[in-house]
Amino acid sequence: MATRYWIVSLPLQASSSASSLWTRLQDSISKNSFDTPLYRFNIPNLRVGTLDSLLSLSDDLIKSNNFIEAASHKIRRQIEDLERVSGVNSTSLTVDGVPVDSYLTRFVWDEARYPTMSPLKEIVDGIHVQVAKIEDDLKVRVAEYNNVRSQLNAINRKQTGSLAVRDLSNIVKPQDLVTSEHLVTLLAVVPKYSQKDWLSSYETLTTYVVPRSSKLLHEDNEYALYTVTLFNRDADNFRTKARERGFQVRDFEYNSETQESRKQELEKLLRDQDTLRSSLLQWCYASYGEVFTSWMHFCAVRVSVESILRYGLPPTFLSVVLSPSVKSEKKVRSILEGLSDSSNSTFWKVEDEGSMGGFGGDADAYPYVSFTINLI
Repeated sequence: MATRYWIVSLPLQASSSASSLWTRLQDSISKNSFDTPLYRFNIPNLRVGTLDSLLSLSDDLIKSNNFIEAASHKIRRQIEDLERVSGVNSTSLTVDGVPVDSYLTRFVWDEARYPTMSPLKEIVDGIHVQVAKIEDDLKVRVAEYNNVRSQLNAINRKQTGSLAVRDLSNIVKPQDLVTSEHLVTLLAVVPKYSQKDWLSSYETLTTYVVPRSSKLLHEDNEYALYTVTLFNRDADNFRTKARERGFQVRDFEYNSETQESRKQELEKLLRDQDTLRSSLLQWCYASYGEVFTSWMHFCAVRVSVESILRYGLPPTFLSVVLSPSVKSEKKVRSILEGLSDSSNSTFWKVEDEGSMGGFGGDADAYPYVSFTINLI
């Protein structure tokens, strides 16, 4: 599938028809750039109104097009991210049941959704409002999904971080701890390079430490986790002395109910994440189609408006879609310019390389209407 297309309109000569110009264009492309796909872009007779109304509308066309295009790409990127995380084999997106590029190259105006007798400003404003609503819905849905992901990431950090910060509940077992009226077991996080220091000094850090009570429970790349049992009344003093020697005593209390609650919370978050991800992905598939459909109808309006402002009334132009390769672009531009030798369009030809010409502030100027559609 090509990812970049040109939508172009060419002015009709007084003595030629759209069908004859289409035939000439087909012949020129097939002879000089046979690898360039070429399609008619059929635009119905729209309610034009006055030139003043078109000039007023044209001021907002580029801004609105950028907004709609950005919304389309945002949803597409979200789909790609969700498919990658879900392990879904990316399939071709569809619009109204057909591949995206097919919808563009075989575009048919939807009269039911966008009556051609409606004022153009009403059509454009309606499209903008619809896309804005979809973009707002996307923000809400993505925020909800990301909130659950953030909670899970926080839990994972606690479970996979270093012993200095991670959750110890899945490491420490009830039998590792001694808790009585007079005795308590503390958990000390010891830098790995200080393990010998710990083993040789923990019994003497304070007066009431149980001899040979320290046991190694777990190690990671940086730290080792040891237990130490002592009299309860001496616990605070031991914490202070241990900290002075570079040993961290972690607060920990084993509670079976808390453990079960954390497990259930994790399981619920995992279910919620899967549900929200699946729901968001399905919503994105449907919404991408909605936005792309709206975008192509907007492009049809834009081609019509720009062509009338460029060539004048009544509307006399041929609109087409092309997808030239990078190496064929100059050749195709030359063909299009050769077919645009009209007194109505010569004003727009480039006079020097520094001019910005081209309706709508395009970087390049051509004697015909042209703008680019990037599908990705």
